[in-house]
Amino acid sequence: MDQDGRTERLTEAERLELAKAAVREFRTQCFWFWRENIEVGTADIPEIARGLRQDGGRRGFLLAAKLCR
Repeated sequence: MDQDGRTERLTEAERLELAKAAVREFRTQCFWFWRENIEVGTADIPEIARGLRQDGGRRGFLLAAKLCR
């Protein structure tokens, strides 16, 4: 949180790194149908967030919220 109590936004590069880490961590749980060697890009972030919300449990849901800020 910043000094005004708002949640700070991630940069595009930070969101992309978080998305790539999420795909690695939740591959078998949420992204089992994706190719093993898929190159994750910024255009994939909404789909990653959707998968995390749908099948990632509490941790995935919180990660999805972080990706969507």
